[in-house]
Amino acid sequence: MTELNAPVARKAMIDSQLRTSGVNEEYVLARMNAVPRENFVPAEARPVAYMDRAVPLGDGRYLSSPVVHGMMLTEAAPTKDDSVLVVEGGTQYFAELIGPLVVDVQQISAEDALAKNSRKTFSLIVVDGAIEHLPDSLAKRLAENGRIITGIVENGVTRIASGRKVAGSVTLQAVHDIGIPVLHEFDQAKSWSF
Repeated sequence: MTELNAPVARKAMIDSQLRTSGVNEEYVLARMNAVPRENFVPAEARPVAYMDRAVPLGDGRYLSSPVVHGMMLTEAAPTKDDSVLVVEGGTQYFAELIGPLVVDVQQISAEDALAKNSRKTFSLIVVDGAIEHLPDSLAKRLAENGRIITGIVENGVTRIASGRKVAGSVTLQAVHDIGIPVLHEFDQAKSWSF
């Protein structure tokens, strides 16, 4: 297997994937250059950690492509005042990307995001994967006027979406069509329709 030259791979990721996809914000490029993706995949996947697609992690989990993370970090537009909740999609990668940009970051699993026992709220929630629906248990963790960035699945197509909580309600708006690994914990219950 080819040995990974991480600095060269990160530069290629920035120049050939992020910049050419419109991800040009300096804070995004700096963070993605600083966080080694190869540390968030199994050892056998390290040579492909910077490829332009999701990297399988096992157990149905994936590290999203660099462009997905770059676009999500851009849409999040984190500030030093933000308290952030990251619903992880299989790794701690996104929490590492955003951590130095905000006052506080906490990370939970998709299963924990469905739990109804949390009272803490956050000014920004990022779901590192695509969901079919936003459960109330997660929406309640978003502070009033807080922002959420997530992948959504609509008719089998995944998109990056952003939203804001206004008057206690969260509405998501699709902003980019792009392939995002699906978090099946957030699948809609299937029902018949005529």
